[in-house]
Amino acid sequence: MLPLALTMGDPSGIGPEIAVSAWSSRSGLDLPPFYLIGDPDLLVARAKLIGLKLPVAIVQPDEAAAVFPTSLPVVALDTPCQDTPGVPHTENAVGIVKAIDRAVDDVFAGRAAAIVTLPIAKKLLYDAGFIFPGHTEYLGELASRQVGRPIRPVMMLAGPDLRAVPVTIHIPLIEVPKALTSELIVETGRIVARDMRERFGIDRPRLAVAGLNPHAGENGAIGREDEAIVRPAVKSLRAEGVDAVGPLPADTMFHASARARYDAALCMYHDQALIPAKALAFDDTVNVTLGLPFVRTSPDHGTAFDIAGKGVAHPDSLVAALKLAARLGARRFAPA
Repeated sequence: MLPLALTMGDPSGIGPEIAVSAWSSRSGLDLPPFYLIGDPDLLVARAKLIGLKLPVAIVQPDEAAAVFPTSLPVVALDTPCQDTPGVPHTENAVGIVKAIDRAVDDVFAGRAAAIVTLPIAKKLLYDAGFIFPGHTEYLGELASRQVGRPIRPVMMLAGPDLRAVPVTIHIPLIEVPKALTSELIVETGRIVARDMRERFGIDRPRLAVAGLNPHAGENGAIGREDEAIVRPAVKSLRAEGVDAVGPLPADTMFHASARARYDAALCMYHDQALIPAKALAFDDTVNVTLGLPFVRTSPDHGTAFDIAGKGVAHPDSLVAALKLAARLGARRFAPA
C-alpha cells in the first residue's frame, strides 16, 4: 500500500501538533501510513512542547510505510522553518508552498496514494507573493501543469451526515452574484456527479441545488438570480442525466429529513456550504477537492494560531481526512 503524503501547512499553526498527535495515537486510531513533508526539527520541538516524545525517521516516500509503525516518517525540506507557535512568519511561505509542490510531484510519480494538506494562512502567503486564493486553486494549477490542460478543482466538505459543495469559493460575498453563472453551476454539478460515482462509489448521485437568495428568490420576488441563473443550470444538468433538483431554499435544505433526499448539496457561496457542514460535524468533516486527477483531503479547520503550541488542539478532523484519503485513494477512477 502506498503511503499518503501529508503537507506541513503553516508551521506556526496547529498543523505540526495535530500531525504528531495523530501519529502518536496511530494504533488506537487504525491510521493508514503517511509521511509528512516538512521540517523534522520543528516537528520534534513541537512534540516536546506539547508533552510528546517523537521518534522521527527522515525518509524517502518508498520507505515511509516500513518505518511508520515505529517512527514518524518525514520527507525533509531543504528550507528550515521559523518555529514560533501562534506567530506566523512570512519567511515560512517558501517551505509551505514547497511542501505542496512536493506532494503533487509524489502523487503523480506514483510515490503517494493521495495528498492530505494541513491548514495554511492565506494572508501570510499573499504577503509573500502567492497569487492563488487558496489550497484548492493552487492544486488545480499544479494539476493543470502536470496534465497539460485546464483542470477545475471543486471543494467539497464531506462529513458523516452531509456533503456540501460551494460553487463559488474564496471571493467576497458582494462578488458572488457577479461570478455566479449557469455554466459555472453546470460545470460544478458535472464534476460532483462524476466524482461521487467514480470516487465515492454512488452509482446515481442525487444533487440538491440551493438557491442564492432567501427562499430561493420566491419566483423572482427576492432577486432574479435563482430564476435566471440557478434554475436553468438545474434544467441543463437534468438534461445531461444528472439527478439534480433546485433551486431549493437553503434554510430548509439541511435538516435531517431533507438531507436524506440527496447525496450532495450544491451551494452558491462559501458559507452557505461550510456553515451547515461544520455545524453538523466539525470534528469529523473533511475538505475534499474534487475534479483533480488525484485525491486530496484536508481537515475542515484553519491554522488556529490562538491555540498553537498549547497542547489543546484535537487531531480528529485530520484523522478523518487521512482515513478518507486512504479510502478514496484505493479506488480506481478515470482521470479528471
